[in-house]
Amino acid sequence: MADDGATGGYAERLGARPGEAADGRATVAFEATEEHLNPAGTLHGGVLATLVDTAMGLAVRSATGEGDVPATSQLTVTYLRPGRPGPLTVTARVRTRGEHLTVCEADVEQEGKELVHALATFALLHR
Repeated sequence: MADDGATGGYAERLGARPGEAADGRATVAFEATEEHLNPAGTLHGGVLATLVDTAMGLAVRSATGEGDVPATSQLTVTYLRPGRPGPLTVTARVRTRGEHLTVCEADVEQEGKELVHALATFALLHR
């Protein structure tokens, strides 16, 4: 992860903007536009999955050492309601940190309503 807190790679090109990341917690802001919609006219599930995975990765990085590289090994995304164009907030937190595996969860909110709840396991690759 870059020192400036950028999400980097695909998530950054998608428009994800990292907020605070410290002590096993992280936030990501996102402005959904028409280009992020699926044929049904709602926010594409892959966009939402990318956002929660990105936020959880930032949360894990904020709780691990310099030599640890988190890699998503399992991701479960529960879609609670459809999203639409407009601002989204993603909040992620580390639930359990082990030597080799870390479990995180994240929520996506839009206009005060929860759109997504996600749970992920990250393998900690040691450099």
